[in-house]
Amino acid sequence: MKSTLHNKRILITGGAGFLGSHLCDKLLENGNDIICVDNFFTGSKDNIVHLLDNPYFELIRHDITIPLHHEVDEIFNLACPASPIHYQFDPVKTTKTSVHGAINLLDLAKRKNAKILQASTSEVYGDPKEHPQTETYWGNVNPIGIRSCYDEGKRCAETLFFDYHRQFQLNIKVVRIFNTYGPRMHPDDGRVISNFIVQALQQKPITIYGDGKQTRSFCYVDDLIDGFVRFMSTDNHLTGPINLGNPNEHTMLEIAKIIIELVGSSAKIEFRPLPQDDPTRRKPDISKAQKELNWEPKIHLAKGLKRTIEYFDKLLSS
Repeated sequence: MKSTLHNKRILITGGAGFLGSHLCDKLLENGNDIICVDNFFTGSKDNIVHLLDNPYFELIRHDITIPLHHEVDEIFNLACPASPIHYQFDPVKTTKTSVHGAINLLDLAKRKNAKILQASTSEVYGDPKEHPQTETYWGNVNPIGIRSCYDEGKRCAETLFFDYHRQFQLNIKVVRIFNTYGPRMHPDDGRVISNFIVQALQQKPITIYGDGKQTRSFCYVDDLIDGFVRFMSTDNHLTGPINLGNPNEHTMLEIAKIIIELVGSSAKIEFRPLPQDDPTRRKPDISKAQKELNWEPKIHLAKGLKRTIEYFDKLLSS
């Protein structure tokens, strides 16, 4: 029977999303009380419906641009649409979520003396001129482009986190997430892995933007969540930012061919123009995570893709 003597009350914003729901699973498994907050713009109840009967799980529909008032020990801020299709739908709202949301959660952490983690992004590096990207790289970001609502919103959130840390001695953790994939991704989020898998399963053309030579590094969701938990458990001196991602770099064309083969699809590849400000290369330097967290990805791309394909196959069939 689960002991309640040392349970932490952990608030997870964006808890019904792709990453947030997996984090809810993991932290409940570790014996914590979870408050899942989501406004369901991109999150889905389907992702957390299996948790609703758990007495240690609480779901609250709330938008973090409005202040929160809860008794908490730790906060994971994962709330923000993360794919271009979703964050460009309402760019002003995206910026508000990153900036106003960060302020509201930092104020809550300050009032409750709670440890708080910000889910930042590799997008803070923009279209990088340094490769691979280290945490000391300041980035190459267009501040007025169509991706800026997300890129600059996350950069401003990092600024706020470190200013609260310096000014109020708040215990912060900032993680920069590189491309992550796995079950519970939204089938229409426009991301590479979900796009390619859905198109391959439906025998539709695999759409590659540009010449397919641009690269990404893909981390399976279980590995990323393990990194979150390890980082949050570290001492107060370790604030980050820390890169979490898989350093194995692949071109878009390579990923498309791997997925076509794993699905056993007859889908053809179709090339389209590259979107504005789309990064040409993206690969994390994870030496800091290896040293400070004893963390590195363990799940091979093919294994992770098979699990993700199985998820989408069931989802599309139903």
